[in-house]
Amino acid sequence: MLSGQNPSRRFTSRVAGPPDLWVFWNCKKHDGLSRVLDVSVGGLCLSIEKSERMAVGEKVHLNFLAPEGQIRTDAIVRNVRPERLGLKFIAISEEDRAHLTALMTRLRNLSRLP
Repeated sequence: MLSGQNPSRRFTSRVAGPPDLWVFWNCKKHDGLSRVLDVSVGGLCLSIEKSERMAVGEKVHLNFLAPEGQIRTDAIVRNVRPERLGLKFIAISEEDRAHLTALMTRLRNLSRLP
């Protein structure tokens, strides 16, 4: 690690989301369809509209369909920035976790292509 840099608190590595990976989400106040900017097995970052701002700690239900199969999960808001929303997964079924793992494998392989 370089001098002056803080170590990452992240336990899992992120992978950039392809342009065609979208998720439908809903919570108490809002719902929407957002592009996945990056994803890990622990959470994801979404592109959101300014009007869709949520509070840190708010619970969000996610549902996205990828070639690997449907992935449904509950998450909490961990980070809110202009036009970006960071979410941490808090509940996912075993079947959906298998689909998420397969999605992560595909995205990691895509990111290694020249």
